[in-house]
Amino acid sequence: MKIKKKDLLLHHELMAPVQYETNPPLLIMLHGYGSHEQDLFSMAKMLNQKCMVVSLRAPQRLAWGGFAWYEIDFDQIGGKMSNIAQAKNSLAKLEALYEELKQAYPFDQNRVYLMGFSQGAILSYALSLKHPEWFKGVLALSGYMLKEIVPEQYRPMDYQHLSYFVSHGNADEVLPVEWGRAATQVLEQLNVKHTYREYPMGHGINPDCFDDIKAYLREEGVL
Repeated sequence: MKIKKKDLLLHHELMAPVQYETNPPLLIMLHGYGSHEQDLFSMAKMLNQKCMVVSLRAPQRLAWGGFAWYEIDFDQIGGKMSNIAQAKNSLAKLEALYEELKQAYPFDQNRVYLMGFSQGAILSYALSLKHPEWFKGVLALSGYMLKEIVPEQYRPMDYQHLSYFVSHGNADEVLPVEWGRAATQVLEQLNVKHTYREYPMGHGINPDCFDDIKAYLREEGVL
């Protein structure tokens, strides 16, 4: 079944599920720094057996090409300096976008999954921890929790329905693997169901990681 793409706050790509049902699960994709909505969407045809896929384009256009959820100043002393104001603005846009999605497309609001890579994973953590009631599961790929945009306090009872799939390369040269491990420690403290996998790779998604992504979605009943 074809679903007509609507104009929303953020530019996006849309793919209907192969096995269409009246209100299918929804998988929302958030790309990484300097990329675009077509990046993770290249996986959509291998993930949309049962779920609708929406891949979003970040709002910040970079001068050298590509898009970002927030800009990073690589010249700052001490490493990467994140534009927190832009990060918070992108988080607000994602909040508004989710409300638009509910009006634009027919999907099961009790089976919404969020998948983000790198900077997209950082926003996925922030959005799901701020609004856990919106999501059933989160795939955080090669990311970490940016303390300035996640909640200052958590109520563990709010997260017990959630599950996370977290992946990281143990040779990640962009975001150290220790940052990914630290995020899982927060999930453990919240007693949130999660799966953590490390792979012999840099900053990316290798075939073994993709197989585990599919296994997670299959276990959740959306693949």
